[in-house]
Amino acid sequence: MSAPMAGASTPKLAAAVSNAGGLGFLAAGYLTVEAMATEVASYRGLSDAPVAINLFTPQTDRSVELGARLVEYRSTLQSVAAKHGIEPGEPTFDNDSFDGKVEWLVQNPVDAVSFTFGPIPPAAVFQLQEVGTQVGFTVTSAHEAQQAAGLGADFVVAQGCEAGGHRGTWNVSDEPNTLSAAEVTEAAMTGSGLPVVAAGGVGGPEDVQRLLSTGAVAIAVGTLFLPTKESGAPATHKEALTSGEFPGAAVTRAFSGRFARALVNDFVRDHDDRAPSAYPNVHHMTKPIRTAAAAEGDPQAMALWAGTGSASAHSLDARTTMAILTGSP
Repeated sequence: MSAPMAGASTPKLAAAVSNAGGLGFLAAGYLTVEAMATEVASYRGLSDAPVAINLFTPQTDRSVELGARLVEYRSTLQSVAAKHGIEPGEPTFDNDSFDGKVEWLVQNPVDAVSFTFGPIPPAAVFQLQEVGTQVGFTVTSAHEAQQAAGLGADFVVAQGCEAGGHRGTWNVSDEPNTLSAAEVTEAAMTGSGLPVVAAGGVGGPEDVQRLLSTGAVAIAVGTLFLPTKESGAPATHKEALTSGEFPGAAVTRAFSGRFARALVNDFVRDHDDRAPSAYPNVHHMTKPIRTAAAAEGDPQAMALWAGTGSASAHSLDARTTMAILTGSP
């Protein structure tokens, strides 16, 4: 299956993966309710396969607690913002239209909904299940898997340290997990007794088979689908993944206030140790910079999310990537 990647997953990508025999996940993170509804409708127009979508769990507002550090971090962003002729964004907090998205999904049921960044109210889990939706949570440890089971989850996605993009840790200030995808999968199975989807570091069919051998019911792949033609990732991000010009990677909260794995560029080098653990406040501050850099084709100020499988990333279409992953060219 294709992992949900906010800003990069598109209905075309999800449908291409589903039509090739997998399951394409839509990503509702950072979308309005209306935009999410449009993406679901677009996907349904491209595939008869099940509809699966991921939402971000609302976070704790740390604006007051970390207000001074947010102001200080914004000041450090002034120089890179000025380079692109803009100002850093404001360190605002929001819940990503969470309640409205859940309400829409209850009124317009899909087949599966997963949640990343922590727990949601048990009532929301029940409401979704009542309309026939399978509910899952991204977890990075046995404890988080146990908590997911306690909320009534139907499945969990076990995210290993090899995964690109945001760590799915349930607390924003938690240190990123260091367990591999195989280790988290085994821990999640033991801790929850639920079906487990393994995620992190897939670079080819051998990795798929290795993770399936742990007992995972499915494998989520993100990075290899980023440079595909159906992906919504900026062209500069796709080129960075396939060019070999960015060999290093780091787990940093410089871009969003949450730990996430990205290729090392100037932005990471300059800001890695400065960002406070306040999400989505930091995300909103750096978004104008990242957007401007992408528009200008400047990879040095973008969030170049990448997992450890990025060395195997190629500019292919999603169907061909699926064929490679399943060993059926």
